[in-house]
Amino acid sequence: MKLAIEEALKVKNDVPVGAIIVKEGSIISACHNLKEEIQDATAHAELLAIREASEKLGRWRLDDCDMYVTLEPCPMCAWAILQARIKTLYFGSYDTQYGGFSVLHLDQTAGSNIKIYGGIEEIECDKLLERFFKNIR
Repeated sequence: MKLAIEEALKVKNDVPVGAIIVKEGSIISACHNLKEEIQDATAHAELLAIREASEKLGRWRLDDCDMYVTLEPCPMCAWAILQARIKTLYFGSYDTQYGGFSVLHLDQTAGSNIKIYGGIEEIECDKLLERFFKNIR
């Protein structure tokens, strides 16, 4: 999760979210939100990380990979994670409004076998978000 936090710190003027995908202990993808920077509504850290990992591995099924992300994935990203067959998801901050897993429980809807662990380095991840939103208000 520390590396996902480092990735989130690279965000320039967007919600500071970082995502890392790991396969057999090696990082195969590290991305952060680029929505504002490239003016693309789908440029969330998780989607970018899935794309990068799929390109590197030459396949869309990432069922032997784990993802670490600083904020609980939104519904769009949560569904992409499920579709990519990510084995285990670790996230930091909970999204109490739009959380794809803690609020909408998309994993249950999809009948997925994904393992999900939230609240990893939650205080540090929360601080990233708090600083960002404090600065834009």
